[in-house]
Amino acid sequence: MDSNSGMLTKMGRKENPQNYADKDGHLKPVLGLKDMVAMGVGTVVGAGVFTIPGIVAADYAGPAVVISFIVAAVVAGLSALSYSELASAMPFAGSIYSWANVIFGEFMGWVAGWAVLSEYLIALAFVSSAWSSYFQGFIGSFGINIPTAISGSFNPGTGQYIDLFGALALIGVGLLVFRGMKAAAIVENWLVVLKIAVIVLFIVVGLTAVQASNWVPFIPEHVPGTNFGGGIGILHGASQVFFAYIGFDTIAANSAEVKNPQKTMPRAIIGTLVIATILFVGVAAVLTGMFPYHVYKGNAEPAAWALREVGHYFTANLLSVVALVGMFTGLIALMVGGSRLLYSFGRDGLISRKMGKLDKNGLPHNATWLMLVASVVLGSLFPIELLSNLVSAGTLVAFIVASLAVLVLRRRKDIVNTGYKVPGYPVIPILAALSATGLFLTLNKDALILMAGWIVIGVIVYFVYGIKHSSNDEEATS
Repeated sequence: MDSNSGMLTKMGRKENPQNYADKDGHLKPVLGLKDMVAMGVGTVVGAGVFTIPGIVAADYAGPAVVISFIVAAVVAGLSALSYSELASAMPFAGSIYSWANVIFGEFMGWVAGWAVLSEYLIALAFVSSAWSSYFQGFIGSFGINIPTAISGSFNPGTGQYIDLFGALALIGVGLLVFRGMKAAAIVENWLVVLKIAVIVLFIVVGLTAVQASNWVPFIPEHVPGTNFGGGIGILHGASQVFFAYIGFDTIAANSAEVKNPQKTMPRAIIGTLVIATILFVGVAAVLTGMFPYHVYKGNAEPAAWALREVGHYFTANLLSVVALVGMFTGLIALMVGGSRLLYSFGRDGLISRKMGKLDKNGLPHNATWLMLVASVVLGSLFPIELLSNLVSAGTLVAFIVASLAVLVLRRRKDIVNTGYKVPGYPVIPILAALSATGLFLTLNKDALILMAGWIVIGVIVYFVYGIKHSSNDEEATS
């Protein structure tokens, strides 16, 4: 066999699902349905619910940002069904990376996993940056100003060099995750309950200040030469808010640590979608009803700002405090999910096998350290505006691959698939793949270029290191 043939064989080699089950058997199944829904909602309804509705309304959709969230939810919902079946049949750490490795082979698994890695890294950076903005806005309301040099990511032109408070937030979350999944889950559960309660409070209080005239026209007219207004604005808005639904992958990445995954995983994924969509739509409708949408442009804390402007200072400050605390739910879930993805890469030898080692408590200690350091560097130094679109791109790539994987899964005889099944097969998975592809193509040019560059880097890493060091067990299927 010549070298080219051997390389192609290695790239197309499909992992034996039993091999993953054996490797991940050392991870402790300690998470139940309540823990997984909290983790999913904590990620999906993270910084986004307090920041994105106002910004997307101002930049793309106006009051129709409500429709943008519904469009994104429908596309995410179709893909969530595919995620549910895959997670039920293959409850492995690493989610889409591990599934694609089993279904499509090593190279496609790596590319899918690499795309998802961009989600986790940039989402962590984005949420920590949003946390820092809320924190500075909150203490600024008491007359406390942070020195410019430590107030934001690296930008010598404005005198900013590091986002110190974003970095501290990530370090705090990392230290909690090092204590183990159960400890993280307990904190996550309580913070999610608190955050949902305050979101409901915002909706109730905000409704008293809503003026229906602010919703007219509900769908602003399209501005030629831009992505604002009309159907174009709604679709571009949907592609921007889509990154919030990374929560599904976060849940799936922890499948190996879930009790009774065949039932728990589908219920957690679908439950997360329903709860998150209701909360997003409620906040978006109230925000755009309280003030004309254009006032939210560039506002990092639109919900708290809107409450202060109408005189609800106590509720605004309460929301800011809970936003600060509640954003930790997103950071916890992202740190856990990202570290499990890196663990999966190391488990298979595609990056250093040290990342695939578990400590005496059955936790991927090294992978968590790497995730923490990488996210701190990215979030505290690099401008988030340049990278934030990559999150939606990575999420959409993962959803496309998941939907196509279900089509192949049903034909595999070596995988026990007796749990949840996508209804309307094969129409629903095909619709999911097509709709996610359509939304991917509405991303702006910068996002598509950045994702292409990220994938190229991943391909280089694979051929320089991964293909030479990856597992080559005899149990793998051809």
